[in-house]
Amino acid sequence: MKTIEGGVCAAKGFTANGIHCGIRKNKTKKDLALVVSEVPASAAAVYTTNLVKGATLQVTRKHLANGVAQAIVCNSGIANTCCAGGEAVAEEMSRVTARALGIKAEDMIVASTGVIGQPLDISPIAAGMPALVAGKSAAGHKDAAQGIMTTDTVMKEAAVEFTLGDKVCRIGGMAKGSGMIHPNMATMLVFITSDVAITPALLQKALSGDIKNTFNMVSVDGDTSTNDMVTVLANGMAGNDPITEENEAFSLFMKALNTVTVALCRMIAGDGEGATKLIECRVTGAADDQTAKAVAKSVICSSLLKAAMFGADANWGRVLCAIGYSGAEVDVEKIDVAFRSEAGLIDVCKNGVGVDFSEEKAKEILLKKEIEILIDLNTGAADAIAWGCDLTYDYVKINGDYRT
Repeated sequence: MKTIEGGVCAAKGFTANGIHCGIRKNKTKKDLALVVSEVPASAAAVYTTNLVKGATLQVTRKHLANGVAQAIVCNSGIANTCCAGGEAVAEEMSRVTARALGIKAEDMIVASTGVIGQPLDISPIAAGMPALVAGKSAAGHKDAAQGIMTTDTVMKEAAVEFTLGDKVCRIGGMAKGSGMIHPNMATMLVFITSDVAITPALLQKALSGDIKNTFNMVSVDGDTSTNDMVTVLANGMAGNDPITEENEAFSLFMKALNTVTVALCRMIAGDGEGATKLIECRVTGAADDQTAKAVAKSVICSSLLKAAMFGADANWGRVLCAIGYSGAEVDVEKIDVAFRSEAGLIDVCKNGVGVDFSEEKAKEILLKKEIEILIDLNTGAADAIAWGCDLTYDYVKINGDYRT
């Protein structure tokens, strides 16, 4: 398995594009994105757990009831959430796109992201559709990735290549997400494509299983959004023997999918609103998976810990504090904590109590852009990883005037 370029266009048979159609006032920002498969594809999706859901999620859920889709359209700038007639707008967005592509409207995945509570006008989307469709190409993945960004500061793309039997297969994806990011689906949109032949049922099983250890383990600010969605299209154009059961090919597909999703998770966490550092919390020695995940999530969600990481302060007591209120059953007197980055590793806590360490060395380690918090619970063999970021002054600034 190797990492490749191409994002959502890395897999055979996929094209994409992104344009500015006029939803956003800033004309330098793309606000409409398209991803298209040459043929209908197996489709799967997972959605936000927030009871308030965007209109596009409701429409996409209906469209994917048969496990088939062929294209994705997504706008940024307005979320189409909590608006009268929102579902009708989302359905029209599907129809406008489908007509331009010559496919069925029910084979459309439709998504929106941006400000909640503002009505989405279909007019700029309809007016921009001819240019969006005419410009789609296998090189259009970056334009599409830009078209779904809101407060993101960087595009988020990943892709891998692997073999099933004697067939070269690919999985690629793009994501948006910077704020309102929290476990159990975060404020993110993730679109993944593959040329693997796999049944819709197994594709859904692969995705639903994967997010438990990836997108549900990311947190920036503790807010779970209304428009979160992760979708996968697999069009079978690699020509592999179709995956119809949980065999070796299915396991390899899941490994490839996980490689892409982990990469996107790290990008989302590292690009948290106002963030200067990516924090990866690795928990080992847990009694079970549930304990490991609860501890890892609690640590990366701690506002005090996140602030300490911003200040490069090795305040390991905040790690212990977050473990203590995680709800997990742990033996506090067995916990070890260390910090690691490209500058080195330093132990700060052994058996639940502090150890002598160099504050200067710790600061050197914590000044790096990627920091690992290593926690060994020393009570079992289970482990987990969660991703977050530091908490900075800019987070408040960005969200203090988000609408204006």
